[in-house]
Amino acid sequence: MENILDYTLEELSIWMKENGESAFRANQVMTWIYKEVFNFEDMKNIPKALQEKLKNSLYIGIPEIVEKYESKIDGTQKLLLGFKDGNIIESVIMKYKHGNSICISTQVGCRMGCKFCASTLNGRVRDLTAGEILSQIIVAQSLIGERISNVVLMGSGEPLDNYDNVIKFLKLVNAEYGLNIGQRHITLSTCGLVPKIYDLADKDYSITLAISLHAVSDEKRRAIMPIANKYSIDEILEACRYYIEKTGRRITFEYSLVSGVNDDKEDAKALGKLLKGLLCHVNLIPVNEIKENTLKRPSKKTILDFEEILKNQGIEVTVRREMGSDINAACGQLRRKFLAT
Repeated sequence: MENILDYTLEELSIWMKENGESAFRANQVMTWIYKEVFNFEDMKNIPKALQEKLKNSLYIGIPEIVEKYESKIDGTQKLLLGFKDGNIIESVIMKYKHGNSICISTQVGCRMGCKFCASTLNGRVRDLTAGEILSQIIVAQSLIGERISNVVLMGSGEPLDNYDNVIKFLKLVNAEYGLNIGQRHITLSTCGLVPKIYDLADKDYSITLAISLHAVSDEKRRAIMPIANKYSIDEILEACRYYIEKTGRRITFEYSLVSGVNDDKEDAKALGKLLKGLLCHVNLIPVNEIKENTLKRPSKKTILDFEEILKNQGIEVTVRREMGSDINAACGQLRRKFLAT
């Protein structure tokens, strides 16, 4: 059986015709799903015969909330979501004054091997389908009873390692008949799969591209990010220039500050020099400490000094506000803890 959430309206209309039904039924079914009716038999204007056809061929792939944690500090909610095949992923709902944001996963696990990320410790299990990526937002909205207005593809997995499903997800999430979340409200984070950055640029989307940089030299980057053995910083920056030229969109560079690794003043100066002239913004992220490695976050003074040096070089920079620190809201931590029990 196939997950109906993987279908576009056009694809479901074709399915209807192939199954002897009128194409307009597709829009009716989609409307019910996005009104959070997740059983075909509860769709009141759908004939019983069609309900049976749907039940025999398709399912509405809404994951189960296996566990839910809510921060007492800032109201951040972290969800462990379970799919039919028993796999578990994580999503994080963050409430801001400007609206609700969600950080979603694109794969079960990850094979990129970044040393500071808990998602990658057990490797990649499988890709998520477009509908499974989308379902995380549907579950979140149903849970909080409010609209999600901003989406970040920065949970478990490397989005560009699941390129085709992520591209279809972007189409689904933007569809007027569905969640209708504008591309400018979506951020896609990648560790730097250079060929796919070029492919994404050619789509000419209005999403924000975020690059996980985390080091100013290839040598330092290779020590914490295995992908650096394949693509150099120069190659990534060249792809970024192409992306900016094609889309006109500003790129965000994510830089996890690790004490004694990439956080001294010379690193800050080198980062400023590296990014000078690029239409970009730097997001400084004090590293999340996990028990499986020895990486430590810098002192507050070191973080502020790093930020100041970048600002003095004309680089737009912010320090990421930590959300849900009391519920292990960082990527991969809760899934790993759950699997270990």
